[in-house]
Amino acid sequence: MEEPPDIAAFGRRIMIIGPTNAGKSTLAVAIGQKLGIPARHVDLYRHAPNTDWVQRSDAEFAALHDAAVAEPEWVMDGNYSALMPGRIAAATGIVALDDALWRRYWRYFARTLNRQRAGALEGNRDSIKWAMIHWLWTTRHSAEKYIAMARDTGLPLAVCRDQRQLQALYRAWGLSLPSSA
Repeated sequence: MEEPPDIAAFGRRIMIIGPTNAGKSTLAVAIGQKLGIPARHVDLYRHAPNTDWVQRSDAEFAALHDAAVAEPEWVMDGNYSALMPGRIAAATGIVALDDALWRRYWRYFARTLNRQRAGALEGNRDSIKWAMIHWLWTTRHSAEKYIAMARDTGLPLAVCRDQRQLQALYRAWGLSLPSSA
């Protein structure tokens, strides 16, 4: 990772994108704490609380997402390509993450067992799912798509391709790991 722009250049509506279990939610909380702005997790709009990741209807998801994007400031993690154009239009900066597939699998198993993790659903009834294990494999090369999309926006951008680069971003921006991480 090249030296990231100063965190102030990213404004008050920061998107964090990248493949599943790359560290997006934890980074969103860390940035939110640093800047004093709310961390928003797109997964929480897609999935109903107090469930084991049961999806809401597309209409309800879009309404919740769009209401969050309309807020004056946020750091929002998540992808969901169908709704990403509205988020990009409102964003003032983007952080794109990636990491080794083995580490993303490790994070998935660790986060499923951690009842206090960043981005957990209310009620946290998470369980290990074959569908998620398959999804991690299927999307193992998706980071390049997200990075290219972010570059095309012209917004301030930081790209972290692995854990070492992500840790360098934490140091450069004076971020601390949230206590729930």
